[in-house]
Amino acid sequence: MQCAINLPAGAGAMRCGSCLRRPPSFDATVVVSDYAAPLDQLVLALKFGGQLAVAPLFGQLLADALRRLPQPQWPELLAPVPLGKRRLAERGFNQALEMARPLAHSLGLPLAARLLARERETAPQSLLTPGERRANLRRAFSLPPAALDQVRGRHVGVVDDVLTTGATLEEIAATLKRGGAVRVTCLAFARTGLR
Repeated sequence: MQCAINLPAGAGAMRCGSCLRRPPSFDATVVVSDYAAPLDQLVLALKFGGQLAVAPLFGQLLADALRRLPQPQWPELLAPVPLGKRRLAERGFNQALEMARPLAHSLGLPLAARLLARERETAPQSLLTPGERRANLRRAFSLPPAALDQVRGRHVGVVDDVLTTGATLEEIAATLKRGGAVRVTCLAFARTGLR
């Protein structure tokens, strides 16, 4: 499924109406769970409570979800969603990187922890409407020149904790495609439902 939104049983579609109307830059999405109780509390414990022991579990569950796909659909390279310098200093860790490490190890895939650069600090996405989220992230990410050879002609998997509107992963996927990636798969622990 392209954006991993739950569709009605029997829909048989690989794309929701939003993906059909405005195709995202990413090609597929793999998630473990809906962002709902009680698992949402684990996400919050990791992201805002500093409970780093949860990250390996998320990475392993993502690896298990990816293993359900035929291996040709697996990314060749993994990269976490980067945090801005201020947010990284406040939190002390990047939850996406903490999840990506065990995921890469479990699948035997290379992890490029600094493949993407965050060009500027952005407002917290959770405080914004979907339209504001897209504008907030426009050109917020880049590929350092040294990363272009890692991306060109490859299938890149981008790791994040939660997929809400997809604005972050859309901007990253567009950046990767401009850098020459042929396919981008989003790998998120949880997916929010339609709002």
